Amino acid sequence: MHATLRALAVELVAEIGHLDRRISAAGEQITTAVAATGSSLTELYGIGPLLAGKILVRVGTAARFRSAAAFASYNGTAPIEVSSGDVVRHRLSRAGDRQLNHALHIMAITQLAGDTTGRAYYPRKRAAGKSHKEALRCLKRRLSDVVYQQLVHDTESTMAAGLGGQQGAALESSATGLHPNTGTSDQSLPRLADPDATPKSRST
Repeated sequence: MHATLRALAVELVAEIGHLDRRISAAGEQITTAVAATGSSLTELYGIGPLLAGKILVRVGTAARFRSAAAFASYNGTAPIEVSSGDVVRHRLSRAGDRQLNHALHIMAITQLAGDTTGRAYYPRKRAAGKSHKEALRCLKRRLSDVVYQQLVHDTESTMAAGLGGQQGAALESSATGLHPNTGTSDQSLPRLADPDATPKSRST
């Protein structure tokens, strides 16, 4: 009995080691593919190569969206108002690309853990009466604007260089400051100049 259990344990450890090597190799391939697109998403705090790869594959090109508001609607961060009387509330939208929404969620959580503008933005929303979930949704909505603007910037840079702007397609083939006075509406933000928002992140 003990010999059988030991043999199974050895087999499982070997399998885990094999899977770990495959994951590492895939991660390296995605990192290389993201770098090949010329994307600057990894300059945003909370976005590493793997998360950038997911965003690029899900989005394709920023030209698909007419505005930051359209992008927020696509990724499900645009809030839905559920007001009652004098109380104005917003609830989570279940629509949109959930994988892209999850990528923005990871970015938001990472920003909250670091010394970032996102972390400074969150307590202001809590102080304004928002619950934790509501404040987090507000942050994700702001970060959606930031990511959209970065995608637009990259697309414009790529087009200016005469490379066509097919970042998402190329990746898929290769890898098979938050404004304190802005609400949670469809208003967009200027490009962040805050250095806290642009260091390269180790997050994936």
